[in-house]
Amino acid sequence: MTATARPPLHPTPVHVPDAVLDDLRTRLRLTRWPEWPDGAGGHGGAGDHDGSYGVDRAYLRDLADHWLYRYDWRQAEAAINAYEHYRVDVQGVPVHFMRRPGAGPDPVPLILTHGWPWTFWHWSKVVDPLADPAAFGGDPADAFDVIVPSLPGFGFSTPLRDHHDMNFWKVADLWHTLMTDVLGHRRYAAAGCDIGALVTGQLGHRYADALHAVHIGSGQKLTMFNGDRAWDLSGGRPIPDDLPEPARRRLVSLERRFAVHLAAQVLDPDTLAYGLTDSPVGLLAWLLERWDRWSDNRGDVENVFSKDDLLTHAMIFWVNNAAGTSMRYYANANRYPWTPSHDRWPVVEAPTGITFVGHENPPGVTTAEQRIQSWLSGDRAAWYHHVNLTAHEDGGHFIPWEIPGAWVDDLRRTFRGRR
Repeated sequence: MTATARPPLHPTPVHVPDAVLDDLRTRLRLTRWPEWPDGAGGHGGAGDHDGSYGVDRAYLRDLADHWLYRYDWRQAEAAINAYEHYRVDVQGVPVHFMRRPGAGPDPVPLILTHGWPWTFWHWSKVVDPLADPAAFGGDPADAFDVIVPSLPGFGFSTPLRDHHDMNFWKVADLWHTLMTDVLGHRRYAAAGCDIGALVTGQLGHRYADALHAVHIGSGQKLTMFNGDRAWDLSGGRPIPDDLPEPARRRLVSLERRFAVHLAAQVLDPDTLAYGLTDSPVGLLAWLLERWDRWSDNRGDVENVFSKDDLLTHAMIFWVNNAAGTSMRYYANANRYPWTPSHDRWPVVEAPTGITFVGHENPPGVTTAEQRIQSWLSGDRAAWYHHVNLTAHEDGGHFIPWEIPGAWVDDLRRTFRGRR
């Protein structure tokens, strides 16, 4: 028995008013495009960033035209509404979540937390296999009752008007209340990537007794946004002179991939938000650059995200006016730094599984075995009660979207014997 009786929740299917869609089409038609000097128009393809000035104009324009003339939000909305959706108030915070009931002898409640620039829909490829493993050739004993919320200030967990300080460790408190008080579960499971990995790690730190286990991507320390230089992955350190050239190139590539993103969203998110809130193409460009650079797409973003996929995720940001409140998570993780709830080690006491992916390998790491050993030899391993470490040659930042089968297998291993 995993839950206590609670008043029934009322399903709230996703629906965007026609007026919002009409306004979007008007803005797309009226887009004012920048003019470049000759030879400074960006790079040749959506995934070729060598020597570029930013996102490719030709691809972005084609994508914007697809958005205006061919993309069908109502079709995407119908696919989203194939699942249950709810909106609840959790400690005064609006929370939307998608649910797929588990199909098995004793499904364990599982909360999946996304990151930025993710939406709840980035979990859509793993929801059904996790909830109904038998339908995908798996063991029904592995079934989960899957809860997929939108982070407050993201997607349909909006508007977030009264909580200017929202960040990952505050969300963990909300999620624990959602799972225990609102949904009535005595114990539950949690998983997440990106910001969601920090939320999940905090759950495993503060609420370990209520968790069967947790599963995350990458395994960062919960202090990663603390300090004066949280926006600088290098911490101000110069590249060592004796670093071998392949490792040097890898280090520079990784820093370029994240530098502008972290600097802007830690230091100045509100200034950026004015443009992204007013211009759908501006929002699309900022999101696209991350989806492109951070995914393992082999030089073409459409190897990972189709045009319709890209636009569905962008729509979830746009129609909810979520650019500003979602970007503040980075600034707020720094302005309201993480502090421990206890002084025990490991910091994250809940049994923890971690998935690593090749596209995020650090310099000098080229194999899955090296990735695990690199993490174990660093200063992050001691933070976690790690019980299941898996590295994959393929896959990028959006793990459950890019390698959904591998993520599902990894997560199931973490929870077997811990239900």
